[in-house]
Amino acid sequence: MGNLKPFIAGNWKMFKTCNEAVETAKKLVLFSADVTEVDVMIAPPFTSLAPVSEILKHSDISLGAQDIFWESEGAYTGEISPPMLLSAGCKHVIIGHSERRQYFNETDQTVNKKISAAVHHHLSPIFCVGETERQRESKETFSVLDKQIQNGLRGISSDDMKEVIVAYEPVWAIGTGKTATSEQVQEIHQFIRSLLERSFGSVLAKSIRILYGGSVKPTNVKELMSMKDVNGALVGGASLNPETFSDIIHNYK
Repeated sequence: MGNLKPFIAGNWKMFKTCNEAVETAKKLVLFSADVTEVDVMIAPPFTSLAPVSEILKHSDISLGAQDIFWESEGAYTGEISPPMLLSAGCKHVIIGHSERRQYFNETDQTVNKKISAAVHHHLSPIFCVGETERQRESKETFSVLDKQIQNGLRGISSDDMKEVIVAYEPVWAIGTGKTATSEQVQEIHQFIRSLLERSFGSVLAKSIRILYGGSVKPTNVKELMSMKDVNGALVGGASLNPETFSDIIHNYK
């Protein structure tokens, strides 16, 4: 896990009404009140950001959004801008999640525009990369990640990179119950860090947190995060239950 402060994020995806989100956040604040050694973030749906932000105000849990648009305002029906996220209390935003790529035609180019917009507005991007099962079986994992990272971070300065968190999510492990072995995860994270080093130098590359996502649970988080280049977790389904997510936060080491 290196010397970086661990970061554990919960992506609630398209779950929870406003009331459900508020109740979950209240419980999570209560259950995690003693947590100081790890940074915790939750990303509720857009509709719940503002009310959940009120619940988190007096806690150490930060608020994130699940997506962003790259313009500050305009005739873009259905989109959410960086200033809107900031005004709702967000500090982070998930960008390039595989579900956005799969269902909503997200490309490396749109991911790049969103990362640029986020850092411009001082929102910390959680930049998601990962290969599909077919790509893994075809031994394309490293070339896919190389392309996603080079294109996604094109034009991003070293100063901007200080705000960026990278999340490796093998698409074949998201919501499937399958998890990459800790050795596989370490190999990929080490490769990602080497790509970052190539672009931004070794000092900065060592300071960037790289999260693992893909069926993270209380039973496997400790082993995954014991790996040298794993600095946290992006948790999906297991973050919806405040007790389970609290267990992950408490049992990571």
